[in-house]
Amino acid sequence: MMLVDCIWGLFLVLSLSLGWTNAQQSNFTRPVFYCGGDLVSESGFVGSEGFPSFYKPNSKCTWRITVPEGNVVMLSFRIFDLEADSQCRYDYLDVYNGHSNLVQKLGRFCGTFRPGALISTTNTMMLEMASDGETQGRGFVAYFSGAKPYVDDEQFCGGKITKSQGEIMTPNWPDKKYPPGTSCSWLITVEPDMVIQVKFDKFVLEADTYCRFDYVAFFNGGERDDSRLIGKYCGDRAPQPIITSGNVLLVQFVSDLSVTSDGFLAHYSSVPHGTEIPTVNSGAGTRSIPPKPAVKPVAPKRPAVTAKPPTPTARYVPPEPTQNPKPLKPTRGRGQGTTGQDRRPPVTRPNGKRPVAQNPLCAKACKRDGTIKTSFCASEFVLTGKVSSLSPGPRGTLHISISLIKAYKAGRLTITQVGETMSVKLVSQCKKCPLLRRGANYIIMGQVDDEGRGTLAPGAFTAPYKAPHHRLLTNIQNQPC
Repeated sequence: MMLVDCIWGLFLVLSLSLGWTNAQQSNFTRPVFYCGGDLVSESGFVGSEGFPSFYKPNSKCTWRITVPEGNVVMLSFRIFDLEADSQCRYDYLDVYNGHSNLVQKLGRFCGTFRPGALISTTNTMMLEMASDGETQGRGFVAYFSGAKPYVDDEQFCGGKITKSQGEIMTPNWPDKKYPPGTSCSWLITVEPDMVIQVKFDKFVLEADTYCRFDYVAFFNGGERDDSRLIGKYCGDRAPQPIITSGNVLLVQFVSDLSVTSDGFLAHYSSVPHGTEIPTVNSGAGTRSIPPKPAVKPVAPKRPAVTAKPPTPTARYVPPEPTQNPKPLKPTRGRGQGTTGQDRRPPVTRPNGKRPVAQNPLCAKACKRDGTIKTSFCASEFVLTGKVSSLSPGPRGTLHISISLIKAYKAGRLTITQVGETMSVKLVSQCKKCPLLRRGANYIIMGQVDDEGRGTLAPGAFTAPYKAPHHRLLTNIQNQPC
């Protein structure tokens, strides 16, 4: 009997020991993400502190990545979920082309849209993530690896160029398609009193609405902290000519590991300051980030005493479609008890001019059609964003610019990017319906015309947007219509 007890005791000890060993092995292989650190490796993962748990409020973390000499750093995002804001003022991730925030910033990112691949020009890269005291997300996970800046295919890919004119092209051009998993960086420098102009001869890259997979990007400057994105391009039609604001241009070409295409051939030349370039429509086949406006609004640092508008809470209940502010009925001059016999709108004009013909759709009651679910399914695009500008158009229409927070359906809608802000152009058939106010955040659903512009009928679904709505829209997006 004692022998049996000893055998069972030994079996129990061995079982517990093996279980503990397996648990240790599982914990060892599972990545644990900390707030910052030095990552020195050929490849690996970097992620926000505590991922997949929500990241901490009021935190700032810095990761410095170093890959072996002779390589560049290629960063590919797997998951991305930070608080959304059109200017990324509250929670954001900055990526730098080196181990300092004084070098070129490759981008600032927030929201739930996964950024495209990023590459450095050296073997170092730095990530800096900041969060405020409200509205956290799950953070991010990205994979970094060392990649060769040159492709061993008898084709020059990347490098520093100081000639006043020359060519840049994708690897294997023009004999074969460019290879997958390629990263090339050209740093072009010309005379100090000149600027750089780039014109494309051929251009065929994998098409994507946001140019996430294969793309070529152009930056003003390449090694200083004042470098700015000029444009990011993909698709099958050549972009319009590009011109820099100074004498330094950084060009980055990235292809992912899947679809490849013919690539591009471009010529650059140094030209005097103030040179005008013709405006060429790049066409619907090219998705692009157009040149920045001359004056770009700078995202201000968040004041300590200013509350973030709006302030969502965990208990916030998304409004039902019927809770939209009730529109006021149009009045007919001084009459108060009109009958159905006279439904003509007032045409009194003090200047005596003939009334302008109005869109007959605008005579309908200003009331949105359908529920949020039925409108989601019936619409060609569904997005959330901030109204950045409103301008009157012909025949009572309204042109609307939207700084995009997230697109849940895009279809043929043309989405562009200026600086770090995605934007879309919409046309409302009636300037007073649906009612949109500049500076406010909205859920907007509508159709897309042949030119890739979003159109809003008077009954299009719009509603004020708050952060908790993201989960509601995501749930609808994942359901069959």
